[in-house]
Amino acid sequence: MERQLDYELNFLKEKLLKMASLTEESIAKSIKSLVKRDSTFAQEVIEEDTKIDLLEVEINNLALKLLALKQPMACDLRFITSAMKIASHLERIGDQAVNIAERSLELITQPLLKPLIDIPRMAELAQEMVKNSIGFLINNDVSLAEELWKTENIIDDLNNQIFRELVTYMIEDPKTIKRAIELILVGRNLERISDLSTNIIEEVVYIVNGKNIKHFYQEK
Repeated sequence: MERQLDYELNFLKEKLLKMASLTEESIAKSIKSLVKRDSTFAQEVIEEDTKIDLLEVEINNLALKLLALKQPMACDLRFITSAMKIASHLERIGDQAVNIAERSLELITQPLLKPLIDIPRMAELAQEMVKNSIGFLINNDVSLAEELWKTENIIDDLNNQIFRELVTYMIEDPKTIKRAIELILVGRNLERISDLSTNIIEEVVYIVNGKNIKHFYQEK
């Protein structure tokens, strides 16, 4: 027979899944605004950020209630405490998407500096990291965590490539500096999203294996 605690833990998982889904959508819309030069998507990201913030509050309140009233042990305790950290990471990912949306609103008022190729690719990879990190949690399986960890390196490399290219633009034509800096900031926002997704993976590995992710990879 399933415990009452199991129902509440599943409800907590559902909240995390919903929050992750909203952050994925925010990343996608912020980049869509930039690529399509459409302010509608950026405005939606900014307006919907409140939903992500409220979910973080709901998750924290539920987790604290479970800690106080259920006195969970072992893996249940790990999940509840890590859920609050994961919610915090997701909220910060949402903030990064808002930053991108704000950069987009500025950039679409100016001529396009260059075709956007690497930034959409970074965004796609960042979305995958968010989705898969929560997928590990839902499926209680971190067997592919190391592969996702490698994605962060790909995003870092793309960001460095974007930075070098945009610095060249600024050197060759000072009139491009403002637009180039905005795009550099977008790259940094996406890199930060990948860092936060890695933090989520670390928490999920802790939930599933009870180990710090650094120790986890040392044993692989």
